[in-house]
Amino acid sequence: MSATSAEFTPPERIVIATRESRLALWQAEHVKARLEALYPGCRVELLGMTTRGDQILDRPLAKVGGKGLFVKELEAALLEGRADIAVHSMKDVPMQLAEPFALPCISEREVPLDAFVSPRYASLDELPPGAVVGTSSLRRESQLHAMYPMLAVTSLRGNLDTRLRKLDEGQYDAIILAAAGLKRLGLADRIRSELPSEVSLPAAGQGALGIECLASRKDVAAWLAPLNDADTSACVRAERAVSRALAGSCEVPLGAYAEIRAGKLWLRGFVALPDGSRIVRAELEGNPADCETLGLALAADLREQGAEDILAQIG
Repeated sequence: MSATSAEFTPPERIVIATRESRLALWQAEHVKARLEALYPGCRVELLGMTTRGDQILDRPLAKVGGKGLFVKELEAALLEGRADIAVHSMKDVPMQLAEPFALPCISEREVPLDAFVSPRYASLDELPPGAVVGTSSLRRESQLHAMYPMLAVTSLRGNLDTRLRKLDEGQYDAIILAAAGLKRLGLADRIRSELPSEVSLPAAGQGALGIECLASRKDVAAWLAPLNDADTSACVRAERAVSRALAGSCEVPLGAYAEIRAGKLWLRGFVALPDGSRIVRAELEGNPADCETLGLALAADLREQGAEDILAQIG
């Protein structure tokens, strides 16, 4: 439904549920500003919340329930009518949404690559044997183990500021973060290098913001329609289809990354053992309109190459 259709009623008030980390608040404020520009006179308010994912910082995310811990409280606010929408980093959204919810909007993507951050070294190649590298994901960990077996890769939890503080305190020689978060918070100067996708294939949805609402709220979906970016949405939906088909979660080292090139959607993916001792990769190209079908096809290709065995070992 377009903003000019006879049925469309502009919003008078929109409440955004958001985590209270600095990055999550930036994302919510970004969406707030865009909605206010679209609908002058609309009151857009933030409902800040602390999620279980923000509270549990002493264990790897894969061990305590996965990324769904970052969205459950926000979804409760949607169900209870305390909020109209929730803003998420797409890489934090569970691959299988519960039935009452929908993702009608995925906005234009920031740089999706991983970033190398270190006060002493300019790149992974400069790190000496035994250097301690911190990361929050098994996806990054498996790729680092495979390409840089001489490094000591360890778990890193906490919000962005906490991770940078741990690095600056000397607990790590380097850490790997999503470049998008650093750039959004004005911390691009902390990035010593962006890791090419050939070195660290991004997570499904990395760098993209998604806006969630109740599937029954057709009015909300119509309000959000102008914020949706067709290319980003096609890429992210293809990536998520790969991950969903392979039961992708924090427990599975899996990457999926799509780009639009010359009108075609180019999709790559991998599944690995956490220690990087075995990795299977696949890629394909097709029509962006068939994004989810392409994702399923890539997942099937990965299974044929041995992903099933890897998943069985991890499970």
